[in-house]
Amino acid sequence: MYKLALSALISLMFASTALTATAAQAADGAGSKKHHVKKVKARGPVRVAAAEPGERVVKRVIKVNGRRKVVYQRMIVAAPAVPTMGDLAGLNMTHDPLDLKSNVALVLDQANSEVLFEKNSNVALPIASITKMMTGLVVVEAKQNMDEILSVTDEDVDREKFSSSRLKVGTQLSRADMLHIALMSSENRASSALGRNYPGGKPAFVEAMNAKARELGMVDTHYVDSSGLSKMNVASARDLAKLAMAAYQQPILRQYSTDAKAMVETNGRPMQFGTTNHLVANPDWAIGLQKTGFINEAGRCLMMQAVIEGRSVIMVFLDSKGKQSRIADAGRMRKWLEALKPAALSAPATTYSTGM
Repeated sequence: MYKLALSALISLMFASTALTATAAQAADGAGSKKHHVKKVKARGPVRVAAAEPGERVVKRVIKVNGRRKVVYQRMIVAAPAVPTMGDLAGLNMTHDPLDLKSNVALVLDQANSEVLFEKNSNVALPIASITKMMTGLVVVEAKQNMDEILSVTDEDVDREKFSSSRLKVGTQLSRADMLHIALMSSENRASSALGRNYPGGKPAFVEAMNAKARELGMVDTHYVDSSGLSKMNVASARDLAKLAMAAYQQPILRQYSTDAKAMVETNGRPMQFGTTNHLVANPDWAIGLQKTGFINEAGRCLMMQAVIEGRSVIMVFLDSKGKQSRIADAGRMRKWLEALKPAALSAPATTYSTGM
């Protein structure tokens, strides 16, 4: 009942909380540059026009050439943060002793699928660019020619979130290079080109993604594109753990997703791309597979395989707050696992949920 009720709630929220990319970008801009100031010099009694919507007028006293002056500043109020789907579903009310910033978390033993820690792990939420790991799995299993040259076209331009890309329309890269930067750098146009160049085009590719999800038993998963830009790409943490274990069987996905940087040649000139997860270059971590993701509706997301205290584990963090919070959560979870005694690792999973 909990799962059905929460899924229905989230479905309703999908329909009612659409946010245009331009509005989101405006909110981000307002957050980074909190106040835009216009100064009006006071000359005797000054009548200041009322603040416009989204503004407030502040009276300040400043010194100019040693003399005190009164100025009035119009200040643009920063837009409120956009709530994620997890927040709207009340998942942020779930507390755990590790003080994780992610609304959803799951850690399981890769060898036997034993769940070691879970927090709201059965709730389907937007997964952003973690979607690209399924894109990679479908491409590899289709056994398409990895040396074939693909071109970025106008169809690959993001007209939903208006995300930026270093791949201009007309850029040509091999399928292998497209896959490499899609997984390592989360390149959206590369992901789109991979789906578009699948037999049957994008519709057939998305169907193949969903068919693979069904094959893996990912019962709470649904895909609508190959990049993860749409909030309608959803999955639960438990489903993503299944995806991680399947993707781990493909050496090319392990390599491409964990490279720290790579040089590709685009139209005769080299371009260097880097990873979206700096943990792969950290010698204190042994990471065999990873993918990050972010859109406003999903929050910060991370899925990865790592070896901790000699044990291979799958970690999934969804809907985390703050740019580095998912990385910090991985660190908290690692310390928790390192502190556990072997006997404790065989105990029942540590489970947290909203109780809805």
